[in-house]
Amino acid sequence: MSKARQRIYVRVPIDRLGAVIGGKGSIKQRIMDLTSTRITVDSENSLVIIEPETEDVPPINLMKAAEIIKAIAYGFPPDKAFRLLEDDQILVLVDLKQIVGDAPNHLKRVKARIIGEHGRARKALEEMTGTYINVGEYHVAIIGDYERAMAAKKAVEMLAEGRMHSTVYRYLERVLREIKRRETLQLWAKDEFNYP
Repeated sequence: MSKARQRIYVRVPIDRLGAVIGGKGSIKQRIMDLTSTRITVDSENSLVIIEPETEDVPPINLMKAAEIIKAIAYGFPPDKAFRLLEDDQILVLVDLKQIVGDAPNHLKRVKARIIGEHGRARKALEEMTGTYINVGEYHVAIIGDYERAMAAKKAVEMLAEGRMHSTVYRYLERVLREIKRRETLQLWAKDEFNYP
């Protein structure tokens, strides 16, 4: 009896399908090569279907391919989306409509706060947290390791709620200091354990 074929479906905005496919199918092909998957683009329904190339492809590969496609769908350039191939990287979303409602003027104002003048606030958040941040129409998408991505998510939510930029940066400095302290302790413990 053959195993049921696994499939993951990812809905992609019609205007982002081209970015998922890439010139002459290059991005789609690269995702398939790196994850051992088969990807079908249903442009009529704005859907991407991901299947394993062979039966022995682990399910995590399909999930990684799906996350890369979602990241591109949310506006990341493919080179940044490919960071999700790394085991410790995740994609996190902030739904701005949940925070401020769907009034266009509120969304515009909140996005302007998150991006900042000439993109400075977004760039500062990215540099502080070591993440990639993309501000879309209704969402803010973040790529990074779990702790830093969650710190960036909280910072974006704070800005969306109207907190001052300086307050948000202080919050991030405190959280990131704690993350670095824990990482240093883990490295120290690892070195201590591996000592000959």
